[in-house]
Amino acid sequence: MTQISRRTIETNGIEMHLAEGGTGPLVVLCHGFPESWYSWRHQLTALAEAGFHAVAPDMRGYGRTDRPEAIDQYTLFHLVGDMVGLLDALGEEQAVIAGHDWGAPVAWHAALLRPDRFRGVIGLSVPFRPRGAVRPTTVMPQTDDAVFYQLYLQTPGVAEAEFEHDVRRFIRSNLYSISGDIVDREPAALMVPRQGGLLARWATHFVNPATLPSWLTEADVDFYADEFARTGFRGGLNYYRNIDRNWELLAAFTGALVTVPALAPR
Repeated sequence: MTQISRRTIETNGIEMHLAEGGTGPLVVLCHGFPESWYSWRHQLTALAEAGFHAVAPDMRGYGRTDRPEAIDQYTLFHLVGDMVGLLDALGEEQAVIAGHDWGAPVAWHAALLRPDRFRGVIGLSVPFRPRGAVRPTTVMPQTDDAVFYQLYLQTPGVAEAEFEHDVRRFIRSNLYSISGDIVDREPAALMVPRQGGLLARWATHFVNPATLPSWLTEADVDFYADEFARTGFRGGLNYYRNIDRNWELLAAFTGALVTVPALAPR
């Protein structure tokens, strides 16, 4: 089996930790929230054995990568810049880039903004979304009693306090409950009560199973829990807090489309 190694590089003004394996054409794998390079551990090995140089970084704000304090240091322009700098640090001109969850918008916009550097793109769970006509948070649903979860995550410190109260329980229930094993999730699960917070909603809509499925072990949960117990969740949550700022920054790209080969598996 291919050995996976880890190291730290400098990119776009930060130090970025990454895991990598194999030699050949470069494939960059971007994780989502609340995750880590570790989310790609199986794909790193498979791609390396298939003849690729597979690289999975801890994204900005996560794991052993730097976590800038300022919220505005987590825009898509910063995140794409990190990926361009990663290629530079590795001495590579081009790569195929793949992303899951929040990693998918990073991958899509890397291909949109720098098609000269990213020759192909794969987006998992989040399709490419062209810039809309209105500020994103203004069209997110809310009622007198509840708000869309992405609106709830906008206020610094609130979600952090909830998630960090019991990191392992949050990680365990989150990774299981947003997986494909849960097929009857209700749209109401995406709304957060104005009184009670996100975890109050998850108490009825998210599951902390007695036994984990084969694809998620207790050791896997331990890895994620140890990482977030050390770093907290602020870095990853700051991605959500730049949704409107990204919309403003991307004004010049209204109507632009991804032109490189793209795959969005269902």
